[in-house]
Amino acid sequence: MKKKITYKDAGVDIDAADEFIDSVKRIVKPTFRPEVLTGIGGFGSQFALNMQKYKEPVLVSSTDGVGTKLRVAFMMNRHDTIGIDLVAMCVNDVIVQGAEPLFMLDYLATGRLDKAVLVDVVQGIAKGCEEAGCSLVGGETAEMPSFYADGEYDVAGFAVGAVEREKIIDGSAVAVGDAVIGIASSGVHSNGLSLARKVAFDIKGLAPRDHIDELGCSIGEELLRPTRIYVKTVMNLMRDFSIHAIAHITGGGLVDNIARVLPKGCGVTIAMNSWKVPPIFQLLQQWGGIEMPEMHRTFNCGIGLVLIAGAAEAEDILIRLRGLNEEACVIGTVESRKDRGTRVVIT
Repeated sequence: MKKKITYKDAGVDIDAADEFIDSVKRIVKPTFRPEVLTGIGGFGSQFALNMQKYKEPVLVSSTDGVGTKLRVAFMMNRHDTIGIDLVAMCVNDVIVQGAEPLFMLDYLATGRLDKAVLVDVVQGIAKGCEEAGCSLVGGETAEMPSFYADGEYDVAGFAVGAVEREKIIDGSAVAVGDAVIGIASSGVHSNGLSLARKVAFDIKGLAPRDHIDELGCSIGEELLRPTRIYVKTVMNLMRDFSIHAIAHITGGGLVDNIARVLPKGCGVTIAMNSWKVPPIFQLLQQWGGIEMPEMHRTFNCGIGLVLIAGAAEAEDILIRLRGLNEEACVIGTVESRKDRGTRVVIT
């Protein structure tokens, strides 16, 4: 008699997946807003939009991952912060359009389901959602044997928010003379990690747990610092100030991301000496001999979010930001730029 083969023999353990989902239910329930109608485990998630809050609601969605920052997590065998990065990368892209993040879903794929590791990831996602004020309403966990190397996984997130149509922030209100305000990042965030890893581990020859005096921690810990979530800060500012545009500084750095929110005929000049660049960026530039234009288009260089507002409101906005424990300063000005050259110049 031939042995009867099972799905588990092929590398997929359904019982382990069920146990994981049971653990996840307890983790995500605290993130549920009152509008959530369903729990984890159904075929879809239901969210009842509060129509008393809006006259003409517009839904804003975003999807993202954390890129090769996962490689650092694997090297450090630390997985409790990756979920925060995932949430940040999605909800920050929603809030910059003036939309309040409402709910989020995740997708986790791995070669073999390691419950302890994936629970750490989901706990990070739940923590990020609580910080952003949005609900983690569902997701998908895929066990894909032979597709991923042992101990590795990938993760993606999907966020949905809502904004009153007349309150959408799309850059159309930006005008010459507006102030450009930079809000500090927590570090590298989740962009440029391929270059950062190459410089730190290949060129400099560091091991992930090597302590770097200038950083006050190991290089691995520094690269794993979670991406800042700016949702509550922006929502606070929107209540009292007219914000003309907001840019989340991700892939493409200050140069490309600020350009995305500028209307035709406008450009920005950024003064690098207006803020203190964190040590990690200075070290990466020195270790790798990276030219500054490359630094500006790859890393956030210490600025995680950029606001553009009228010059008359700039000082009051800065006072509010400091009251919210944000490090912020005016880093540039909107100028007339009629040529087709670079729209964002960094000096």
